[in-house]
Amino acid sequence: MPILISIFSILFLSIILIFLYLDHNANAEERAKRKLFKKGFVEKQIRLSNGTVINYGEGPNNGPALLLIHGQGVDWKNYYTVLPELSKTFHIYAIDCHGHGKSSHDPERYSGKKMGEDIIRFITTIIKEEVYVSGHSSGGLLTAWLAAHCPKVRAIVLEDPPFFSTEKSRTQSTFAWQDSFRLIHDFLQQDIEQDYLLYYLPRSYWKDKFGKLWSIIQRQAIKFRANEPDKIFRVPFLPASLNRIWEVPSNTAYDKRFGEAFYDNSWFEDFDQEELLAQVRCPSTLIFAKSSKWKSHDENGILMAAMSADDAQRAHDLLPNNHLITVDSGHGVHNEKPVEFIEIVQTAFLN
Repeated sequence: MPILISIFSILFLSIILIFLYLDHNANAEERAKRKLFKKGFVEKQIRLSNGTVINYGEGPNNGPALLLIHGQGVDWKNYYTVLPELSKTFHIYAIDCHGHGKSSHDPERYSGKKMGEDIIRFITTIIKEEVYVSGHSSGGLLTAWLAAHCPKVRAIVLEDPPFFSTEKSRTQSTFAWQDSFRLIHDFLQQDIEQDYLLYYLPRSYWKDKFGKLWSIIQRQAIKFRANEPDKIFRVPFLPASLNRIWEVPSNTAYDKRFGEAFYDNSWFEDFDQEELLAQVRCPSTLIFAKSSKWKSHDENGILMAAMSADDAQRAHDLLPNNHLITVDSGHGVHNEKPVEFIEIVQTAFLN
C-alpha cells in the first residue's frame, strides 16, 4: 500500500508539473505584460499635427526620459522583461511604431525618414526634454536616424539593428527576407488565405529545420486560430525562445504592408545607412547579438542574424563615438538576456 501511495503521489506531482510547464509556455508572457499596468505603466495615444496616431506606454517619472523603439512585428509591451527594472531609474516612453499595435496603420508613412520625422514630433510634443533612446532591430535603424537628426537625443543604444544586411544588394541573402519579407509580399499578392499565420507555416524557412514537428505545430495552429483568431499563437510544449518564431506571423495588430516596405526597399528611401551612421554625434552603444548556439550563416549561405561580425565592425567604425558590445544571444537581447541588457542601458545612459 505505501508503494502505491508513493507511485500515485509521484504521478500526481508529475501531472501538476507538466500542467504548470504548459501553462507557463502558453500564458506567462501575456500575464507578465498585463502586470506592467500594476507597476505604474499607462497606455496612451497622441494624434500628431499631420494626423498620425502614436500609441505608447509611459512609466512613472523616476529619472531622465528614455524612449524605447521596438523591432518589427511586435509592440511596446515586447519590452516587458526589462520595463519594470528600467522604470526605477528612467521615465520611460515606449512607442508602438507605425503599422504596429494601436498606432496608425498608414503605408504612406512606412519609411525610416517619415517615421523618424513623426517620432521627432512625438519627442517635441510629449517628452518635451532631452531624451535617451534605445531601439531594437528596425527600431535600432530608427534610433540611429533620430540621433543624426534630433538635437534632443542625448545618447543611444542600438540593439542588434540590421545595418547593411538590409541594403538592396544583400537583403535577399538574409533570413529576414527568406522567412518574412518575401512571404509577406507573396501573401499580399493573393486572396485565398486571409490568415497570415496559416499562410506562413507551410512556407516558412524554418519548416525543413523542424522536420515532422512542424506538421504538429501546423495542426495546433489551425485549431488555435479556429478559437482565437486574434491572439498570438503559442505552442504549450515549446519554450518562449521557440514560440517567438510565430509571434510576428500570428500578430494581427502588425500591418503586413510594413514588411512589404522592406521587401521593395521603399522603407529606405532617402536613408543611406553609411552616411547616416557617420552623422551621429551623440555617444552610442552598439549591441551585436552573436549566438554561440548556431552559425551566423546556414548551409545555404543565408545570414541567420541581423548583422554579420563584419557589419557590426563597419557600423562601429562609422559611428564617431561608439562602444561596441558583443552579447551571446539571439536577436532579441532584451528578452533573452534582460539582466545584461539592463546593465548595458544603465551604463550607457547613467554612468
